[in-house]
Amino acid sequence: MDTAATDRLSACYPILDRLSADARQRVLQNARWMRVPAGAMLFDDHQACEGFPFVVEGSVRVSKCAPNGRELPLYRVAPGETCIISSSCLLGHEDYNARGVTEAETLLMLLPKAVFDEMMSERPFRDFIFHLFTERIADLMQLIEEVAFRKLDQRLAALLLGKGRSLRTTHQQLADELGSVREIVSRLLKNFADQGLVRLSREQVEILDPAGLRRLAAEGSARA
Repeated sequence: MDTAATDRLSACYPILDRLSADARQRVLQNARWMRVPAGAMLFDDHQACEGFPFVVEGSVRVSKCAPNGRELPLYRVAPGETCIISSSCLLGHEDYNARGVTEAETLLMLLPKAVFDEMMSERPFRDFIFHLFTERIADLMQLIEEVAFRKLDQRLAALLLGKGRSLRTTHQQLADELGSVREIVSRLLKNFADQGLVRLSREQVEILDPAGLRRLAAEGSARA
């Protein structure tokens, strides 16, 4: 990969410049660069983890998948962020237990497993991995709280508020983000529309009453 890509890698992950000169050279010499189209599956359940990804462009959506095809989105990996599933699999010498799919054309650098293991002896790299590990765990705990203790209508209202006044999306895409099923999300959206909170059209949701949605997200009132 050219110097420009390497510079962008360092800009996204300043930790690489804090490594010893030998360690940084080892990383760059063994880097496996990948440009992946949108919608590509980077890893899946029960696959071996081949390395640690550094995302430079695009994003990767990581989800837990059920045998019936339903998915629960866990987190997204954007430039400068890390994948806790990959790091845990590498540290524990386990296969993947989730699925990673690119949301847009994505440029990433994959650090091979053997080099990742070597870099864990470097204090700056080790601190970097465990610090972001802690952040991701906090995010996942928040997700567990949302799923376990917050009603679906509240979560849907909050999701809509986070996407602007006019959303180009399908009911299935919203259901996937919430870890629910399309039929329930469609009924909730119809209830929202009946209350004058949104206007529905083909693959579009227009927010009419943001304040009402905020109240709903905080309190909950619609029924599926």
